[in-house]
Amino acid sequence: MTVQTERPPSGPVDVTKRDESGPAGPRRRAASRAGTLTPYLLLLPACAATVLLLGWPLLKDVLLSFQNLNMAQLIQHVTEWNGIDNYKEVLTGEDFWRVTLRSILFTAVNVVLIMVLGALVGLLLARLGRRMRVMLLVGLVLAWAMPVVAATTVYQWLFAQRFGVVNWVLDKLGWHSMADYSWTSSQMSTFFVVTVLIVWMSIPFVAINLYAATTTIPSELYEAASLDGAGAWKSFTTVTMPFLRPFLYATTFLEIIWVFKAFVQVFTINGGGPDRLTEILPVYAYIEGVGNQHYGMGAAIAVLTILILLGLTAYYLRIVLKQEEDEL
Repeated sequence: MTVQTERPPSGPVDVTKRDESGPAGPRRRAASRAGTLTPYLLLLPACAATVLLLGWPLLKDVLLSFQNLNMAQLIQHVTEWNGIDNYKEVLTGEDFWRVTLRSILFTAVNVVLIMVLGALVGLLLARLGRRMRVMLLVGLVLAWAMPVVAATTVYQWLFAQRFGVVNWVLDKLGWHSMADYSWTSSQMSTFFVVTVLIVWMSIPFVAINLYAATTTIPSELYEAASLDGAGAWKSFTTVTMPFLRPFLYATTFLEIIWVFKAFVQVFTINGGGPDRLTEILPVYAYIEGVGNQHYGMGAAIAVLTILILLGLTAYYLRIVLKQEEDEL
């Protein structure tokens, strides 16, 4: 004898079907779809502005790097494509690699000085009283708000050979040989002036943001560390640094980009001289492209500069992400 059994009805499935077939189903799906698209719609204006202001000029620069363009072709409106000849000439020459190494060392020295001094000033702001903190903040903001060309002009006056304040002070302090010293006559002295300028302009950004980060640290953590017998250094390494580490990573990343493309300071101080010994990659691209009227060559150097900067950035981000994974 065969017994036939009936599968009991599935309650949850029926409920689901009723919900989807009801009037609330389409509204729920539409709301879910709208919630998914909302972040992309909010990002759309920023992406459009980025493509318009950065993407199109970058595309034009890439196209220009594959052309043989000088003043004659520019006047005659002639487009002469030469493939990758510009890149071959740049990459097979010694000047490009020499300038690249110089740019990396220049960026590393400046970023280290900026982060160390900026962090010290930021921690000092957290320790000062209210009045002294406000005065220091005002001075930092004024230094930060000064336009780059104006700040560079001021430093040209300060380090002028005959009437510069720096030479006058050094002469009064006993270094009489520095009375008429030309700070732009050698590679190292020119880089010294440029480094002082860049560090002076960058410290306010690091210091103010680090001070803002210290205000987010709960005071209860310091009290607990004090009860456990931790001194000032122990409290700094176990309480302050873990909170400041993400800020330091992000700020270092921004400073690498800002210093690596410091065209105005280097070019305005001495035009990449003396004897082109202080050229960094942005200045090198400008002089080869605009100065020597090899526009395709200058565009190729600019594209390679962007690729090098992306490579340095990717390497730095890889280190940061690896350290964050190790901490988890």
